[in-house]
Amino acid sequence: MQVILKQIGDCILSRCELSDIIPVMEINLKTLPEHYSDYFYESLLEELPEAFIVAEISGKIVGYIMCKIEHGFSNFKKLGFVKKGHVVSIAVIDTHRRKGFGSVLVDEAIKGVKLRQCSELYLEVRCSNTDAVKLYEKLGFSIIQRLKSYYRDGEDAYVMAIDFPS
Repeated sequence: MQVILKQIGDCILSRCELSDIIPVMEINLKTLPEHYSDYFYESLLEELPEAFIVAEISGKIVGYIMCKIEHGFSNFKKLGFVKKGHVVSIAVIDTHRRKGFGSVLVDEAIKGVKLRQCSELYLEVRCSNTDAVKLYEKLGFSIIQRLKSYYRDGEDAYVMAIDFPS
């Protein structure tokens, strides 16, 4: 059963369903250099459906965000061991970029990880992806560190995170 989270104009944001995995994989293949197995998508959907969100227009998925939960050292608290969300992947097809879908996908994912009592959310982003970095900063994320040669092609990544004070 589709769980609709929000509607913005003709775009419906809903929790991903198993039947959405193939279109999500196709968007990933078209828009990002990092790819995953169908099992990986299914495991994230099972683990954290509250933060695996799709954006749909006229019955066609045009974007998604998927997250997982981790336990580890905080990006904000000294020596703090916390439960945190990790944005594994976010993508919007080229023809629907710059329409605000990335922002609302991140907003809904934040709500999803908060439902699971995560104290922060983090992601990695290519240092060259200045549009994405600006978007995440606008949404409250901060650059925490730079990871040298993080991606397969040797490009560096920023770790960006947002804290949810209790």
